Amino acid sequence: MSYNKFFAVDLGATSGRTILGTIDNGKLQLEEITRFPNAIIQVNGHFFWNIYALYEEILKGLKVIAHKGINIQSIGIDTWGVDFVFFGEDGDLLRVPYSYRDPHTVGSMEKYFKEVPKEKVYELTGIQFMNFNSLFQLYTLYNSKCSALKHAKKILFIPDALSYMLTKKDVMEYTITSTSQIQNPRTRALESSLLQPMGLTIDNFGSPIEPGETIAPITKEIQEITGLSSIPVVAVAGHDTASAVAAIPAKDKHFAYLSSGTWSLMGIEVDSPIINEESFKMNFTNEGGIEGTTRFLKNICGMWLLERCRKEWDENGQNYSYDELISGALTVPAFESIINPDATCFANPTSMIKAIKHYCESTDQKVPETYAEITRCIFQSLALRYKQVFEYIKGISPFSIDVLHIIGGGSRNKLLNQFTANALGITVEAGPTEATAIGNIMLQAKAAGVVKDITDMRKMIRQGIELLSFEPQDSAEWEKGYSLYLKVYKENI
Repeated sequence: MSYNKFFAVDLGATSGRTILGTIDNGKLQLEEITRFPNAIIQVNGHFFWNIYALYEEILKGLKVIAHKGINIQSIGIDTWGVDFVFFGEDGDLLRVPYSYRDPHTVGSMEKYFKEVPKEKVYELTGIQFMNFNSLFQLYTLYNSKCSALKHAKKILFIPDALSYMLTKKDVMEYTITSTSQIQNPRTRALESSLLQPMGLTIDNFGSPIEPGETIAPITKEIQEITGLSSIPVVAVAGHDTASAVAAIPAKDKHFAYLSSGTWSLMGIEVDSPIINEESFKMNFTNEGGIEGTTRFLKNICGMWLLERCRKEWDENGQNYSYDELISGALTVPAFESIINPDATCFANPTSMIKAIKHYCESTDQKVPETYAEITRCIFQSLALRYKQVFEYIKGISPFSIDVLHIIGGGSRNKLLNQFTANALGITVEAGPTEATAIGNIMLQAKAAGVVKDITDMRKMIRQGIELLSFEPQDSAEWEKGYSLYLKVYKENI
């Protein structure tokens, strides 16, 4: 029997995987081929991604596929957003790419707004303002007289750069470009006026391509290295969140979503971008989705808080499992300590534990001391921040919202899922955990003609996975908790 098999490369900000997706009789199965770390490299006071290591890991996964004699139909790559790679006139990399975590962009937005007013930038892009957006990274590098930028023939975003290394075809996939704050969501093209302050033009970027389109086959060199034949690379939704949202098992359009991982991204899927005074004031973003949709959303700090605390505990010999952390959190009284997870002090502190304690002390709250108190503080604060953002979304959404879909690794966190249902007062459906990989594979399947459109994709996904449902509880208590949250809410501490 012939099966439809697809190779997904899913790269996150801390780790990556290669995955084999098989669709047989309308059912999707996933098999992890390789897993590897994706570590930030610190050199001369800056933070970089080791793109050569990522490239090598992709080749390793492809070699495993070839060694097993598996006939794959295509390859698709998704990654985190905003970061990019410089390529020279000869087609070679000029420098390993900066990480968005590098602090060199701090203050760059305010400087750029002297070139182009903030209101104008938002009107043209509809993108949430964050200092590490590609626009401000490029402006920072221009002002620091970056030699790689000066000599760049092409600037390719991370998934497109890796595709280029496999195919020698430079493209600019829509969803990943939409994270840059350079692209106009109405015209779906780059805004040349925003590039002028850096001396760049649209020609410095790849050829536009939509998710689900084929880029090119892998080169002869890659075929020889891996042992594969001329396999095409497909432009999936290159931004990992776009791939994840494509895999939401929604029944209709009346839903909001929360892509839960290191970052939490909450939003809705709309037919047209929402760019107005209210969305500008609330700093919402309009990023590209598949089939012409727009992901109207807000970035929220997610499990980054707990991940950093766990790292500190591990370094001190306190190796708490997630089960221990959750059990401990349930022993702590509710709402004794609350933070704004998006306060600037939590962006990249030397000590996350100290940052949390300092926030609570500065807002005259009980200072959490134990691992249980800190975990409870993080989980309930995230749920309350979700409620705050959800209220904004409900007020601006062109349709009613009946359910919140939680996707990604955080969908496994039953305690946070229940807290979220309690805080929002709405049904929460959790799953799939592997949303990004599933969306990646489904877009390859669409390119191969296995599925027709997003409706087909979501129907297949919903029929093939088990969803966990959470109904709101303790509504009055959580409303009191939200009132406390609003009292201690601070953007800067």
